[in-house]
Amino acid sequence: MFMLVARRLALAPLTLLLVSFVCFVVLRVTGNPVDIYLDINRTPEQVAALTERLHLDKPLIVQYLIYLRDVAQGNFGDSLQYGGPAIDAVATAIVPTIKLLLVALSLAVVLGVVGGFVAAVYRDRLPDFALSSLAVTGQSMPSFWLGILLIQFFALKLQWLPTSGSGDWRHIILPAITLATILLPNFLLVTRSAMIDVMNEQFIVTARAKGLSNLRILVRHLFPNALNPILSFLGIQVGTLIAGSVITESIFAWPGLGRLIVSAVFHRDAPVVLAAIFFTSLTIVFASLIVDILQGIVDPRIRR
Repeated sequence: MFMLVARRLALAPLTLLLVSFVCFVVLRVTGNPVDIYLDINRTPEQVAALTERLHLDKPLIVQYLIYLRDVAQGNFGDSLQYGGPAIDAVATAIVPTIKLLLVALSLAVVLGVVGGFVAAVYRDRLPDFALSSLAVTGQSMPSFWLGILLIQFFALKLQWLPTSGSGDWRHIILPAITLATILLPNFLLVTRSAMIDVMNEQFIVTARAKGLSNLRILVRHLFPNALNPILSFLGIQVGTLIAGSVITESIFAWPGLGRLIVSAVFHRDAPVVLAAIFFTSLTIVFASLIVDILQGIVDPRIRR
């Protein structure tokens, strides 16, 4: 287990370096930052001074190394929109995003795993057909369209929930449901498939032959052995969930990191974009590390 964690931690800086380098290059080659910082009334002296301050007179690789030096000191640059450090804007937005992700992920995992268990236990019967059909329908439904429908029905027609923004617990319900539906159908189908695979194993047949109750077989034998594929899928889909939050937060005006990235891209606020993507990548890397640790706890083969 220690070697597994050590390998993952050793690869984490390389992943972050690669992501930051690609984003830095893309933002540099798609526009001159001087044209963004200064208006049309700029003077040649202002252009020259800002070019020197942003190190734009140096080769691109040297600019990136200077950027890495500043990041190591906690300096991601100043935001164009907010007039302060970019890290402050990201720090303000990351808490609502984490809150939304935790609620949506909890809904997707709990409902998906329970639904997958029910579909597997009642395989080829009405509950299995109904749940599998709902899962396929959910996979085919765009999240932005579902979000608009939820606003139309629950917020505008029934007036049970607010349409957008943040505040009390009611504001998070609609965006969390919208975001959860991105993963929930997949969790249901993956759990169903994993359960059915384990049901056909010889040790399950032996457990039934010993006269063990269905509940004990489910809890002691089926669930632990079907958990590994579910955890593997969870590790892969964390990035998908974060990417989905960009659309969801924009629809519901949720003041999170996804909405901040969209606003920063439209305003060409490169420091905020780089800082937000850096912390998003960091979240995905450590979420994958946690999943790997959980897999090692569940499956002794991974620990060895």
